[in-house]
Amino acid sequence: MPVALAVWSIKLVPGEVESIIPPADLKITNIALGDEIADEKARTSVRLVYQRPSARDGEDDEEEEDEDEDEDTEMEPVQTFLGSLTPGKIEQAIVDVILEKDEEILFEAVGKNVIFVTGNFIDQGGDDESEYDYDPDEDDYDLQDIPSDVEIDASELEVPSDDDADRFEEVEDEESTKDSKKRPRESDTMDTDEPKLSKSEKKKQNKKLKAESGKAVATGEEKPPAKEDKKEKKEKKKAEKAEKPAAKVIEKEGGLKIKDHKVGSGPQAKKGDKVSVRYIGKLTNGKEFDKNVSGKPFHFRLGKGEVIKGWDEGILGMHVGGERLITVPPAMGYGKGGSPPVIPSNATLIFEVKLIKIN
Repeated sequence: MPVALAVWSIKLVPGEVESIIPPADLKITNIALGDEIADEKARTSVRLVYQRPSARDGEDDEEEEDEDEDEDTEMEPVQTFLGSLTPGKIEQAIVDVILEKDEEILFEAVGKNVIFVTGNFIDQGGDDESEYDYDPDEDDYDLQDIPSDVEIDASELEVPSDDDADRFEEVEDEESTKDSKKRPRESDTMDTDEPKLSKSEKKKQNKKLKAESGKAVATGEEKPPAKEDKKEKKEKKKAEKAEKPAAKVIEKEGGLKIKDHKVGSGPQAKKGDKVSVRYIGKLTNGKEFDKNVSGKPFHFRLGKGEVIKGWDEGILGMHVGGERLITVPPAMGYGKGGSPPVIPSNATLIFEVKLIKIN
């Protein structure tokens, strides 16, 4: 069963042909009219142009004798229509079409109105290997949720502090880190050269050895170190946190906001790079609409329009290993049309992103 990896969309302006080469298998799910209608009576269709598989794969070696004849006959691209929309009658339509990765597809709005095409990058569970194959040495990441049932301002959303930076890492089993409270066997603690004591003598000696907790310590067992007071530990942690400067929110052109929770130490992402990321996407009320926190990281080519504009500009400049909170305004996300049913109209989107690698 295909697994959705990330939301994808494209804006089709009449008269302009959009060329797309998906970096992963792409499932088209919806076509909808934009918020501005140029002609309220005109029907607008979505045309899709692709190559037949035989035209991409070439001819079999067994038919080499026909090569000279076929060289002069190039197969024409095939066109089809995903659907037609008319204002006031049919303004959106559900679509179920899967486009293969790394194959060029042409989209065009035939008519007078702007149409938005929406879908998801998917993983169909194939065995094909590529430069984006999941690295088994790469840890899965459990991103911390931002629970909230109340509408809040996006600028008030805080990324966890550096003390919680291990939210992307595997958590060690607490039981393995706890000091054993089991009393050691006498055979492990007593020196073989020391004379054996009777039960009454051991009892008297144990009464003299007291831990700070007031509990008796077995013969030969060293006095346990004093445990750090919980209050002191909490105050110390708070003081360390106060010494660290708070991450600054940087607002870019168009209302895009970025806040680096952690600046990575690896290479810096620039336009044209193929990047792999983990992320969680939420609305401003805390409702989660998309995420990639385990399995194969999501990958795309930065600055090429394969994702929303807020991602192309928001991830630009990140370093590998870095963690960033990106607040995407509606105009740089899905606009007035949204992406039904998960993303409403004029939605501000909050993404917590970690840059895994640059290919």
